[in-house]
Amino acid sequence: MVPPRDAAATAQRIVDAVTGPFRRSESAPLYFADLNAVAPSTTRSIAALFEQTRGQVRFIDGAIIGNPPAPKSAEFSEIATAEWSVPSIPISGPHKISDIPVYGTRLAATLNVRHVSDEVGVASGLKMCFASLTKGFTSLAIQSFTTAKRLGVLEELQSELEGRAPAHYWKSAERGVTGMAPKAYRWVREMEEIALTFNEEGGFPQDVFRGVANVYKTVAEDTVLGEEKVGKRKRGTDVNDMAAAMAEGLENKRKKND
Repeated sequence: MVPPRDAAATAQRIVDAVTGPFRRSESAPLYFADLNAVAPSTTRSIAALFEQTRGQVRFIDGAIIGNPPAPKSAEFSEIATAEWSVPSIPISGPHKISDIPVYGTRLAATLNVRHVSDEVGVASGLKMCFASLTKGFTSLAIQSFTTAKRLGVLEELQSELEGRAPAHYWKSAERGVTGMAPKAYRWVREMEEIALTFNEEGGFPQDVFRGVANVYKTVAEDTVLGEEKVGKRKRGTDVNDMAAAMAEGLENKRKKND
């Protein structure tokens, strides 16, 4: 798993290594699981690269849906024996992780893998549809909260959401906008891949999620939020500061353009 923009190049590096002058001599095939957030057509083009290996590498289309693994117990002393909350890893294509000799079944169970189709591209498509709802909603929240901040009604908006909208709306929006900053640069390409998916597989124009991609591009390139790192957060850790940082960045960009 790499940033979506690097998915094809990473696969090509593996193909070059396997087919190059120092190619491996083992007879057992390798398995390459692509878990990147890319469109089905992108996945199929990556899978085609591995045809050059003549069976030395078996391609698996996959995706990661959900948060990173974490122990359900808050006590670090219990991590060794704690139950874990893990993301879902749907995979598709003719090959399965559980088919890997010796350890495949155990690996598939540990990773919470489920095979959803024999067709390459289906697992990636599932990821695109899921991410469109979660990260698409976050992009709307970014725009709504930033605009409300500039209008001076952010607290009133929060009050209205908490009092009138379903209870999870505010919490989901809050969690989304405060956690997105370190990942915004990666999500630019992911939103473009969603736009491609909805166009190629669903028949919709690309403009909606191209616009969403631009929201995250603005976060990454035009505000201080783009400098944030996971585990080393300084800005945007609450809704008010996220909106303030966005407003500052957009105002500075406007002044430069003027």
